[in-house]
Amino acid sequence: MAITTALDLIESGAMKLEKGPLEEIVVTNGSSWKCPVYVRRIPPCRTSCPSSEDIRGYMTVVAQAQMFGRKTEEAFDEAWHILTDKNPMPAIHGRICPHPCETGCNRQFKADGSVAINNFERFIGDHGIRRGLKFKKLTDKKQPKKVAVIGSGPSGLSCAYQLARRGYPVTIFETFEKPGGMLRYGIPDYRLPADVLDAEIQNILDLGVELKCKTKAGVDISFDDLRKKYDAVYLAIGAHKGAKLGVPGEDAPNLFTAASYLNRVNSGTRVDVGNKVVVIGGGDSAIDAARVSLRTAHAASGDADQFETESTQAVLDSARVSKRIGKAEVTILYRRTRAEMPAIAHEVTEAEKEGIRIEFLAAPVEVIVKDGRATGIKCIRMKLGEPDKSGRRRPVPIEGSEFVVDATSVIAGIGQQPELFTGMESVANQWGWVEAKDAVTKIAGIFAGGDVLGLGISTRSVGEGRKAARAIEAYLNGRESRPLPKITPIKHTETRLDYYPDAPRNEEQSISVSDRVGGFGEIYQTISLEQAAAESKRCMSCGLCFACDQCRIFCPREAISKDMKQGQGFVMFTDYTRCNGCHICMDVCPSHYIEMGMGV
Repeated sequence: MAITTALDLIESGAMKLEKGPLEEIVVTNGSSWKCPVYVRRIPPCRTSCPSSEDIRGYMTVVAQAQMFGRKTEEAFDEAWHILTDKNPMPAIHGRICPHPCETGCNRQFKADGSVAINNFERFIGDHGIRRGLKFKKLTDKKQPKKVAVIGSGPSGLSCAYQLARRGYPVTIFETFEKPGGMLRYGIPDYRLPADVLDAEIQNILDLGVELKCKTKAGVDISFDDLRKKYDAVYLAIGAHKGAKLGVPGEDAPNLFTAASYLNRVNSGTRVDVGNKVVVIGGGDSAIDAARVSLRTAHAASGDADQFETESTQAVLDSARVSKRIGKAEVTILYRRTRAEMPAIAHEVTEAEKEGIRIEFLAAPVEVIVKDGRATGIKCIRMKLGEPDKSGRRRPVPIEGSEFVVDATSVIAGIGQQPELFTGMESVANQWGWVEAKDAVTKIAGIFAGGDVLGLGISTRSVGEGRKAARAIEAYLNGRESRPLPKITPIKHTETRLDYYPDAPRNEEQSISVSDRVGGFGEIYQTISLEQAAAESKRCMSCGLCFACDQCRIFCPREAISKDMKQGQGFVMFTDYTRCNGCHICMDVCPSHYIEMGMGV
């Protein structure tokens, strides 16, 4: 007896098609009938990535290289192009990003843990540098309207990149001697080497982006002149101004903000911090400043002249001497507990491994000054009270619990703010931050993004730069800039986790603590090509076909076929003249690419 299919019943008129959204389309005749449809879903790694990288795309192009007849190098080349469509700086962010994408990864619900996306991204970035890969322009047409980008940090570079590849003439104005913003002047070499930074910035400039360094907006070129000479202006000046402690004695010459201290060290300027450094704060800049000061403490060496060269490497000899004889001490004071620290948890752990002591629930009340210099910090013990607006419990002083921590230098890393130039106050709020919605300010033609809107991670700035480029292009073409729709990602409960065999993460290797504190060399090493290839296979391709053949193998009607020529993610086909709507294919699909709707 022949099995009647849904298509047979529709064609005979015995069933009617109910109209509605694809996932709700059914055929009814006293009971529900559905056929498989292929629905491309967005994975949570992508929605968790602030720069919205197509992580699944660049992972699977490597994982399926052999299946589609690609050579390994070519597959990694293609992965680089997919990745850099959204983020032009993968080698940089593969090193410094706290990888919220991995927190979103559905594989975290398996025993072997999330896909090591950050490690893979770093490999792809280094691969691109090694291979000399260049960005592809989206058009050969040169657009007539010009754009000024103020600031060459991650947001400014991202915006310039996206506009340049679309044919727009872009000029970046940078206050400092070299481009990079906080990437160059706020992140130490042991986390982000200068040669990696230079390589990826140069690749962006090679698109035809004009760069004007040592040109301060508001001084060398006014806000009004920028508006007159350019059709659109993107404000991406970052937040380089360190916040003050607001306690007596903080004007001592040996008290630095974390932002200014890191800037000076990264610029190659001599900074005499002595051998007992106290750092105040619990954010990323505070942790970076503490770890850098440990490396540059030089009091025991008796050779301060080495700090006068232009490279951070010039401070290494004295730093090594200080550490080896055990004289360098660095203490971090933080007014809450470890659980509330906003710094990247991994960086906090590394700081402790290096011998940096963290004093929790302690806040400064006075900088002790003797003979014009800070000699210590008077602190008070704290306890946690009710949550504040940030959601963290508010620190409350404990009366009579004051104590003193001796110091040869003090570094305040309690926050940063933008240094607005004349004219920017027209788009700023009362607290000194620029206000913009989807990069658009209240002044036509003026856009803003990155840390000038509020502090965040670098990949968020990259994402905002891309959104700004989109808004600027719409403005220059007389269109309204509309926000992108919100997307609900596929959940782990919709996938078949049990299908994927356990496979260990491919982790980076690090140098020993004894070696790292004596210099600024990179602590972590990029994974190997073999590791990267293995890691790509851990991606579960959530929401997209990866040609596992499960549906074809288990289909009782032999209604499903495969055509590899159609390309990655689209190789399975259902013959609806044979399908009887049993939904076995949906049940066995590991990535939940198949849903039951009407397939005709």
